[in-house]
Amino acid sequence: MAYGPDDPRSQLTASPARAAEPNAAAQYLDFTSLEPDEISDQGSRSWWVRGQNFALAYTQARAGEILERTGQPDEYVVLFPQDTAVAKLTADSDESTVQGAAMVVVPAGESRVDVTADTAIVRLFSAASPDLLARCRNHADYAEPHANVAPFAPWPDPVDGPALRVYPVAEHPYEQNRFGRLFRCSTFMVNLFDPDFGPRDPAKLSPHHHDDFEQCSLAVDGQYIHHIRSPWTPDMADWREDEHVHVASPSVAIIPPPTVHTSQSVSQVRNQLIDIFCPPRHDFSAKPGWVINAAEYPAPEQP
Repeated sequence: MAYGPDDPRSQLTASPARAAEPNAAAQYLDFTSLEPDEISDQGSRSWWVRGQNFALAYTQARAGEILERTGQPDEYVVLFPQDTAVAKLTADSDESTVQGAAMVVVPAGESRVDVTADTAIVRLFSAASPDLLARCRNHADYAEPHANVAPFAPWPDPVDGPALRVYPVAEHPYEQNRFGRLFRCSTFMVNLFDPDFGPRDPAKLSPHHHDDFEQCSLAVDGQYIHHIRSPWTPDMADWREDEHVHVASPSVAIIPPPTVHTSQSVSQVRNQLIDIFCPPRHDFSAKPGWVINAAEYPAPEQP
């Protein structure tokens, strides 16, 4: 791990070196250059992409849109990345409203999102919803599971039972020695970063790798360069060139383990990234105070 001394991740315990083995290619899906997978009667435009353990729907939602889910087997996440968001969420008899940027955890069962104002909406579903995995434009890339990615296993249910849980971004500012703005539920961990105003200092990047889970980096504003290096194996046929891929927003990068990676914001104005993990990360969860809603969601014991 190559974290600077002022990066809270420098506190993480380094993982032992792993044996060289082939890894999957990173995927880059820039929605600014891709036609939507769905256009609703209301005019909302949605793109569907997946990782091994999750499906992501990015929707440019129009006012009056209704996003429904029936028979949902587990918790899912709804992200409102823009301050302009106004919506009502319903899960069975539970109702909540959102005004401004927020993360919402939606319980299993029947649910809907009623959109009041034009805004971006991101929905995250675990691999327990194979019908949604099949909607994704890159579904064929997972015809065979990627060997380096651990299978999806849900984390424990919330201590006080299922409920709509709304976490407004404005109510959870950054704190010293905490990495970003981390939330988790039984299916996902999400890091909602503050925007960067201007490009990232190229002398302060943070190349690192993960042993057994993908990282989904969702750019919701600005432009980024994703720098990816695949480790060598004894078989030269497995080797890949270093990648330095420029993407606009909205876009998704699916970063497989154990590639070394770092993302560099490059827009001169505003850049914003959201990191997504399914299931939640043990290492981040083990750091006291890092996960804002940790008291609501117990962490499982590590094997």
